[in-house]
Amino acid sequence: MNLIRTAIDRPVAVMAAVILAVLFGLVALNTIPIQLTPDLRRPIIQVSTNWGGAAPAEVEREIINRQEEALKGLEGLKRMVARARDNNGEITLEFEVGQNMDKALLLVANRLDRVNGYPAEADEPTLRTSGADDNSIAWFRLTRVAGNTDPIHTFGDFATDVIKERMERVSGVGRVDVYGGGEREMRIVVDPAKMARYGLTVPQVVDRLRAANASITGGDVEEGKRRYTVRTDNEFKTPEQVRAVLLRSSNGGDSGGGRIGRVTVGDIATVRFDHKDPVARIRTTGVEAIALSVKRETGANVIETMQGLREAVAELQQGVLPRAGLEMKQLYDETIYINSSIGLVIQNIWVGGTLAIVILLIFLRSGRATLVIALAIPVSVIASFVAMAALGRSLNVVSLAGIAFAVGMVVDAAIVVLENIYRLREQGVPVKEAAFRGAQQVWGAILVSALTTVMVFIPILIMQLDVGQLFRDIAVAISVAVILSLIVSITVIPALSQRLLGRGVHAKGTGIQLPLIDDFGRWFVAAATGLSRAVVRNKVLGLSIVVGLTAITAAATWEFLPKLEYLPKGNRNLIIGYIVPPPGYNLKTTSDIARDLEDAVRPLWAAETGPESALDEPPKMEHFFFVTFRELTIVGAKAVDGRRVGELIPVLSRPVFREPGTFGSMSQRSIFGRGVRGARSIDLDISGPDLQGVIDVALRVVGKISQTLPRSEGNQLRPRPGLELGAPEVRIIPDPVRLADNGVSARDLGDTVDAFNDGLRVLEFTYGSDRMDLMLAGPDGIVNETQGIGSLPIVTQSGAIIPLRSLAQVVVTSGPTSIRHVERERTVTIELKPNESMALGEALEILQKDVVDKLREEGLPAGVRIRFSGAADKMVETWNEMRIDLLMALIIVFLVMAVLFESFFYPFIIMLSVPLATAGGVAGLVVLNKIHATQLPNGTVTGEQHLDMLTLLGFVILIGIVVNNAILLVHQTLLHIREEGMAHDEAIVEATRNRIRPIFMSTLTSVIGMLPLVLFPGAGSEIYRGLGSVVIGGLSLSALLTLAIVPPLLGLFVGALEKRRTGSSVDGETAARPAE
Repeated sequence: MNLIRTAIDRPVAVMAAVILAVLFGLVALNTIPIQLTPDLRRPIIQVSTNWGGAAPAEVEREIINRQEEALKGLEGLKRMVARARDNNGEITLEFEVGQNMDKALLLVANRLDRVNGYPAEADEPTLRTSGADDNSIAWFRLTRVAGNTDPIHTFGDFATDVIKERMERVSGVGRVDVYGGGEREMRIVVDPAKMARYGLTVPQVVDRLRAANASITGGDVEEGKRRYTVRTDNEFKTPEQVRAVLLRSSNGGDSGGGRIGRVTVGDIATVRFDHKDPVARIRTTGVEAIALSVKRETGANVIETMQGLREAVAELQQGVLPRAGLEMKQLYDETIYINSSIGLVIQNIWVGGTLAIVILLIFLRSGRATLVIALAIPVSVIASFVAMAALGRSLNVVSLAGIAFAVGMVVDAAIVVLENIYRLREQGVPVKEAAFRGAQQVWGAILVSALTTVMVFIPILIMQLDVGQLFRDIAVAISVAVILSLIVSITVIPALSQRLLGRGVHAKGTGIQLPLIDDFGRWFVAAATGLSRAVVRNKVLGLSIVVGLTAITAAATWEFLPKLEYLPKGNRNLIIGYIVPPPGYNLKTTSDIARDLEDAVRPLWAAETGPESALDEPPKMEHFFFVTFRELTIVGAKAVDGRRVGELIPVLSRPVFREPGTFGSMSQRSIFGRGVRGARSIDLDISGPDLQGVIDVALRVVGKISQTLPRSEGNQLRPRPGLELGAPEVRIIPDPVRLADNGVSARDLGDTVDAFNDGLRVLEFTYGSDRMDLMLAGPDGIVNETQGIGSLPIVTQSGAIIPLRSLAQVVVTSGPTSIRHVERERTVTIELKPNESMALGEALEILQKDVVDKLREEGLPAGVRIRFSGAADKMVETWNEMRIDLLMALIIVFLVMAVLFESFFYPFIIMLSVPLATAGGVAGLVVLNKIHATQLPNGTVTGEQHLDMLTLLGFVILIGIVVNNAILLVHQTLLHIREEGMAHDEAIVEATRNRIRPIFMSTLTSVIGMLPLVLFPGAGSEIYRGLGSVVIGGLSLSALLTLAIVPPLLGLFVGALEKRRTGSSVDGETAARPAE
């Protein structure tokens, strides 16, 4: 069955199929989830273990080391990173892409079950997989209304039990995290004097409490028809039960003479509900708050999820929040950026499509012919939504950019078919015959052109890297649209042509005239055909042009190729900063540093000074917040004018780094976030067995980086963890003899110090529906300074109270604030963010040459190693993969063309258009930087487009589409030779004359259709701007230069190739026999 003939004979069936495809596409569009970026399925498992009151060294020794030993050698494990800090240990396991994460989760859980001997106060480890929900889609703040004087952290349980629970019921919400609250606890405050009076020690009290809290099943009893479960139930439920716990019972016959009797917890202590001190303090625009972050489920529609969240918050605002004296406000809404960025892409699609239609109208001078081609755009684009829904893709900035690029490409095949039909109609061929012959003649060429465009994405689709998941959305969008456009071009175009082109087609040169355009067109056609005639006659001239153009374009590509970057960061309206204070600073001091920053930037708060900025003033801040921990402060700001948010980075940096010994970094939040290590940073891991040796090398690294990439030039540096063992630590060294003399063990001593200083966690119990800690503590204010540690009362079994200093030596020393492991080795990671004008690849080269290599020359301590990781490591890995993919794309395109031409030599001629396109792509980046890059007063260049991995994808796309013009020339030449019997040289010239119009129609519609993506700034435009400039530049230059190199190459070799094919002895200037 001939598909073209069938479409012409049954136009009603064709139009019905088109309408159905569009309807199905519109239905599918409503089912596709809308997101900011594609879902990234990260093969990561995080293991977290809490141990209240433990120091980092203890967490490392008792938890991290044991778990690492059990987890080493897991199947598919790529990288293991661990961190031990106060009260918590965390291990991050990164697996190979493609790993079965259900199986990995089961393996990790089984390995962790083998670990035993955890400290009594440590919780069971919890496991969490990391996926696309890593980035919050919304942030809310919870604050007190006027008149509510309760500390904000005491509402942490309310935020968890009421607000979090309601939000997590919203469809699409994966998890809600609460920050800044203090958990509720039951606290037993003992009196040391009363404990001594009754001869009770802290360990004895703890043991009695743990023994009394019991809920034990004792089997069952059957009686008649019933079965009764036997259970011993004495689990704590109220403070009264805790007060009634019997600690000691003596009768009159005991040595005590009956004077002691029964002693309960209530006799030596008070029992009350309390709240733990918050581990973080949060302020938003000068107000203390609790923060809630919302993360979506994988595959959720963010727009619908956010609408559900707004309804939930409105419900809370009308009900429970006013009664609690609280109010909520949304600080961040991802849908604002999503709507803006998607709206911009849709606008670009409309503008690009309209401009493409105008170009067609200029070329064809026929409304009917233009309408026929223009129908290919909505049909191909809308119908492609069916395939996207079936393949589980989402509508996001990346996939919609792919559709926007496809708008200019889907008309290519339709242009070639329609132009050929139109040319035959101008020659007087009957409309039905013209429709069939016009499509039939170019069918092979447009099929191969579509296949080359689509098949270059095969290596991308199978790429097993994080970035490959981003590429797939563009690959699927373009591939589906191009395949549909191919079907449209050989069915819809011929069917409509016979209906719409039956009349109104003038003989060539007799239609509507456009003086300037027509004059230029005639001149250009004459120049191109004249050049073609000259090079096929003068082989030396032709060869010289080919060699010269190839050499010039290759040299230009090498000279102007930008430096490598990992991913574009986008232009989100959010600045995030991480500040690392000097080691040992407490929560109050880090909060004071953040308060100083708050005071410094307060004049820029829109809420206090208005939204308008004065001339030469940074943009006003819509929101400002900070979150302080003991070892880290996180600062964030959102600008009123999102386009200028980057100007806030130096404003926020200056006050922070005035504090001596403070490190940190401020950066505009990447659109890709943590999902694919979107942060624009280089991580330098210094690992070794001895922590002090590692820190010494890290200090040398920081010194060399500060000389090579100074902070004054906009470079930012942050160590993880700190650069010295300088966290103050009070170390208690027991005296074994004195302990033995007083009947106190080292464990008893440690538990007593823990209880009287910070509070000892006895157990966890259920109160109502909540799990709560039962804490044993001494009187408030018993220790207010380091000297007070030595005076802590140690109660012995004999009833004596002995100060701690009488049993142990108290030494003030230092220890680590946090311990980091990479691959089970102690590690300090130096995170460097180069300034905006320096590409990540360039910074990586500088660090390798001026820092790492020099340190290795100077010598490193035994066992200490330095290696790169983070985004830089991913960039190198992706670049190596992309080079292979580029080579594979070239081979695929070559072999597809070899199938069409039944020759390995004609594809080689066509492939020479690729280096010309590469030069055009680089030229496109150069021009883009001239338009968008701006230099700030400090010398930093912003808005510069580097060669990031998405931009590099543009060169892969170019390989598939720039050969299309050369395919048309070669195919038309062979058509003239084999079917029309033309002489070789004349066939080349005639093919050039005939194909100039479709070549430039398709090129200009593609270029003009994509141009808005490059020129129009806005939300998300930085993601696809570089890719678009590469494709536009490559298409534009290759369209011109293809006419200069393909004819001379054909003139050199077509005669010999056709002679070999036909077996004829005629020379190249004799007519070739028509092919059978």
